[in-house]
Amino acid sequence: MSNHVDGVESPGRARLTTPKIVFLVVAAAAPMAAMVGVVPLQFAIGNGAGTPATFVLAGLVLLCFGVGYAAMSRRITNTGGFYTFVGRGLGRPPAVACALIAVIAYNAVAVQLVGAFGYFARLVVAQQTGLTLPWELYSGVAVAVTALLGYRQIDLSAKVLGALMVAEIAILLVLDFAVLGHEGASALPVTSFAPHTVFDSGFGISLLFAFGAFVGFESAALYGEEARDPKRSVPLATYAALIVITVFYGFTTWTTVGAVGVGHVRSTAGSQLGNLLFTLNDQYVNSTMTTIMSVLLCTSLFASLLALHNASSRYLYALGRERVLPGGLGRLHPRHRSPSRGSLVQTSVNIVVTTAFAAAGLDPYLNLATSMAGLGTLGVIVLQAAAAAAVIGFFLRRPDRHWWRTGLAPAIGLVGLVTAIVLVVRNFAVLTGTTSTVVTALPWLIATAALAGLGYAWWLRRHRPTIYAALAQDPATSPHAAQELPAP
Repeated sequence: MSNHVDGVESPGRARLTTPKIVFLVVAAAAPMAAMVGVVPLQFAIGNGAGTPATFVLAGLVLLCFGVGYAAMSRRITNTGGFYTFVGRGLGRPPAVACALIAVIAYNAVAVQLVGAFGYFARLVVAQQTGLTLPWELYSGVAVAVTALLGYRQIDLSAKVLGALMVAEIAILLVLDFAVLGHEGASALPVTSFAPHTVFDSGFGISLLFAFGAFVGFESAALYGEEARDPKRSVPLATYAALIVITVFYGFTTWTTVGAVGVGHVRSTAGSQLGNLLFTLNDQYVNSTMTTIMSVLLCTSLFASLLALHNASSRYLYALGRERVLPGGLGRLHPRHRSPSRGSLVQTSVNIVVTTAFAAAGLDPYLNLATSMAGLGTLGVIVLQAAAAAAVIGFFLRRPDRHWWRTGLAPAIGLVGLVTAIVLVVRNFAVLTGTTSTVVTALPWLIATAALAGLGYAWWLRRHRPTIYAALAQDPATSPHAAQELPAP
């Protein structure tokens, strides 16, 4: 039996429960990869011992955004995510602009993860077995498995992501509590939350990395049409994911500061970088668990790739369904009921971009992963800010508006997210780790996409008024729904 939204067939078969959506959302944020690959750099060039409080601050800002996001998701169920929310709150032209930004951002993050997986998988296999194989081989395997899972029903992906997410969080919690058991109260230094520590030099850079580490949590609404009870599941999953990520990031970085020492965390992290947590795990747990942790770093990257692949394919499906993109993307697989064509396009992007970087002899991490991470992070934060503004606009004249849920909370989130956008643009070279003219010009791609989206929307309004009128509306209102969605 197929899932329907207001009588129109939608992806999947309405099987996603709240826990499964949480798995999909948290996995997209890649907690293990963030802690191992990003946090040491955040310690080194950010505000050092103030990093735990920075994560909590970023989490609180995003929770304010999440309050409005959840309120809107109770009234709108559409796999278009931010595109639909912006359309209903700010109008169709901004929605189309956000649609193109979303396509670029989510595909960029997925490509970033392909490169990062190839890089770290090669290192881990070489360290454990002595076998040195090209990074392209590992990246190719990750793309192939992701394509296979993404092409099928979302249930299978949710189960895989759930298992991997639990494993990666569990092994880091083992380290956290080992540090706590050995160091006692000194494992949680109060200094980390003192204003003079938090707002020390490097706070802006640290906040930038903190917001970037949350990318992916906002994808809950994309699964609304596949959820059993979307009005309940999407808000709960959004809150749960934000709370889990905030608490986990804050606690893990706090115990790391306690283990290394407040006065030494900057220098130690700067010298060890990606080995920091592995070294601490050797010291406080054992080398066997460190080996397992290194493997779980790779599975964390794969889990995030799979989650972002699913999110990207659903954006492509929703935009194809509404003819913002070619209508063929708006067709479901006749048996799996999955957005299979969107999945194939996303897989193709992974292959083409990764192959281009490899053919140019560029590094999968220093060139491919970092540049795509910068582009994707900026795009997603722009989308989050637009969605926060859309919440305020949507509820402004509605009788069910609320001063906190649909007013002040999303306004606080908007201010924080705009601040994050400014930080990303001003420090793009720091985020990407390069001063390459080509890479530092990538933010202009987001601006170009926005302008192109606005122009295309205005063209649709004049030349395709029927399509324009149906943009960002409920699936049942689409004049093409019957043509785009095959019979069960």
